[in-house]
Amino acid sequence: MKKDIEIAREAVMLPIKDVAEKIGISEDDLELYGKYKAKLSDDYLKKIEHNKDGKLILVTAINPTPAGEGKTTVSVGLGQALAKLNKKAIVALREPSLGPCFGIKGGAAGGGYSQVVPMEDLNLHFTGDFHAVTSANNLLAALLDNHIQQGNSLQIDTRQIVWKRCMDMNDRVLRNIVVGLGNKTDGVVREDHFVISVASEIMAILCLAMDLDDLKERLGNIIVAYTYDGKPVTARDLKAVGAMAALLKDAIKPNLVQTLEHTPVLVHGGPFANIAHGCNSVRATKTALKIADYAVTEAGFGADLGAEKFFDIKCRKAGLVPLAVVLVATIRALKYNGGADKTALSQENLKALQAGIVNLEKHIENLQKFKVPVVVALNSFVTDTEAEIAFVREFCEKKGCQSVLAQVWEKGGEGGVELARQVLNLIETEESAFTPLYQESLTIQQKIEKIATEIYGAAAISYTPAAERELKKISRLGFDHFPVCMAKTQYSLSDDAGALGRPEGFTLHIREVYAAAGAGFIVAITGNIMTMPGLPKEPAAFAIDVDEEGKITGLF
Repeated sequence: MKKDIEIAREAVMLPIKDVAEKIGISEDDLELYGKYKAKLSDDYLKKIEHNKDGKLILVTAINPTPAGEGKTTVSVGLGQALAKLNKKAIVALREPSLGPCFGIKGGAAGGGYSQVVPMEDLNLHFTGDFHAVTSANNLLAALLDNHIQQGNSLQIDTRQIVWKRCMDMNDRVLRNIVVGLGNKTDGVVREDHFVISVASEIMAILCLAMDLDDLKERLGNIIVAYTYDGKPVTARDLKAVGAMAALLKDAIKPNLVQTLEHTPVLVHGGPFANIAHGCNSVRATKTALKIADYAVTEAGFGADLGAEKFFDIKCRKAGLVPLAVVLVATIRALKYNGGADKTALSQENLKALQAGIVNLEKHIENLQKFKVPVVVALNSFVTDTEAEIAFVREFCEKKGCQSVLAQVWEKGGEGGVELARQVLNLIETEESAFTPLYQESLTIQQKIEKIATEIYGAAAISYTPAAERELKKISRLGFDHFPVCMAKTQYSLSDDAGALGRPEGFTLHIREVYAAAGAGFIVAITGNIMTMPGLPKEPAAFAIDVDEEGKITGLF
């Protein structure tokens, strides 16, 4: 069987202007980045503002495992399948981060015959959006330290600086550092930190901003530090907003690429779902709805993270109403959740499947809380047996949820036609009564409790003294109305990565809480989740190379 990169390299791509033309976008509406990538111009986005909205479809998944779930692959395949059914469809995805690409997870362009191309460009520098986010973040950090060096007229308490530098790479040694060492002219000595760029508040702001004016307003609201008397200091106070916005002026424009079957794809923004809100940009999703009858988007990692944040943060803030949810699972992953060894997942094991399907069960129940019709996409592997497939189908029916076998990796859009038909049927026959999980009027603690108990299944919540102090500060500053963005391991419904299946009766541990005032949400960090990941013992980077003709190998 060919590797993903081999399939992508053999693809015959259309010039992006031709892909755009298929959905009514002229070449004059594009800002070209070579032959196969483009940004949509601001003029075009204004031109379509009053178009009727299409129908929004969310793709999410069970908790990720080493066996793989293929959520992006199914998202791409579903878009292609809708196009095969002569529907005007578009896919809206996040941009991949270099950190996982060179680390352990690999790329994020789908797989098999349901991929987004150009695959190498997408997984590496693409159109430079992540570099712009990183630069804007670090400009703010530089202006902050420079202000302190130049007399500190704002009376910033260097022990209460909360803004961190960032880079788009997994580099654990930068988590906790000391800056300002050397001479007096080298700055004030203090402890500093790095996060990966996708965890930067700038990335969240880019993905939640409606337009450039909204972007600037949000940038100005970023809290970078507190004064000696406890008052917040913002990016606006540091006079950083204009320069940051200048760095982001092109990054805020959605990127247009294509699938292997030339279905248009908007790829824009890339916050992680385990440490950020995990959705592509509001601007790209809203644009997709204005230019197509069906917009397929995905939310990162499992439904306990990406989907919950999609509903409670993105949809709430942007006024989006999803009409159907596709929940992706694989029999291999369910068997892994049931205790099967990852080396034996190709063998029929109904006992492990029965034990592990509780993970799927919990995600179905969670999604049904938001009152949006759900269909399970069983992402097909050749090792799946008829007995295993039948067991999953019967289980889903008992949970009031249809299941469909998706063969999009192997067959592209053709392998997703049955899934597409089921999604269309859901939209036509079952009305979405989308409702967020919690009311904005609840306190931050009540919102955390709602998520922890109803979505994760926790029995209790514990807070560190530092988290409790920060909650009081958040309330004092008037941020209680913000939604909550939980930072939690993606591998489990709990904050313990090793607790597979459907853990119950556990205590969720809140280590840190802070206000992302520019993004407009509160971040609650649980367990030992890291906002700057590290590389594994054998990083994916070891296998990546480029030959004399410029062909890249080793990406997956």
